[in-house]
Amino acid sequence: MRQNNLTPKPVLSNTAGFTLLELIVVVFMMGILSAIAAPAWLHFTNIQRLNTAQYQIHRAMLEAKSNATRDKLTWQVSIREVNEQVQWAVHQAESGYSIPNTVNWHSLDPHIQVYKDQNDQGKCETTLYQDTRACPTTGPWHVQFNYKGNTNGQLGQITLIPKDNSQVQRCVYVSTLIGTLRMGEDNDKPNDSDKYCY
Repeated sequence: MRQNNLTPKPVLSNTAGFTLLELIVVVFMMGILSAIAAPAWLHFTNIQRLNTAQYQIHRAMLEAKSNATRDKLTWQVSIREVNEQVQWAVHQAESGYSIPNTVNWHSLDPHIQVYKDQNDQGKCETTLYQDTRACPTTGPWHVQFNYKGNTNGQLGQITLIPKDNSQVQRCVYVSTLIGTLRMGEDNDKPNDSDKYCY
C-alpha cells in the first residue's frame, strides 16, 4: 500500500524580525554603553600616546649622551613646538645653544604638547633649559652632554601632556650633573619642589 507523504507546509508568519520598539531599545542601550566607555577609552589612548612620547624624548637624550662619549664631542637634544607640533632633534652642539639649520627634526604624536604653564602650586612643570627662564615657558628647550656624558649644567625636566587634559602628565628628568636621566609621571600630591610630575 502506498503511503501518503503529504506533510503540512509551514505557514509563513508576517511577524518575523524586530519591532520598532525593540530597535529603539537596542540603539538606546548601545548609546549608553558608548557614553560610559568613551571617556575610559580616551584616557587609555592619552596614556599610550604620552608613554610613547616620553620614551622618544628619553631615548633621544640617551642617544645624545652616547654620541657625546663615543665622539668625544658635545651633543645636544633640542625640543621645540612648531605649529602646535612638538618636535625633537639630536645633533652635535654648536657654540652656545644654537640649533643648526641642517638638524633633522622628528615629530611626536600631534595630540601631545609640552606643559608650558604653571601648576596650581605656582611652579613650572617644564624646567629644562631654554633661552629665557620665564614661566610659562616658550622653548626651544635644550640639554647638552659633554665628552664624558655629563650635562653642561642644564638640569630640569620636560613635561608632556595631552592637548585635551593637563592632569595626565609624563616627564623626562635630567636630574644630576653627571647626566642621570629618569622618567616620571603625574601624581596626586606635589613633591618637595611643588611639581606633580615626578
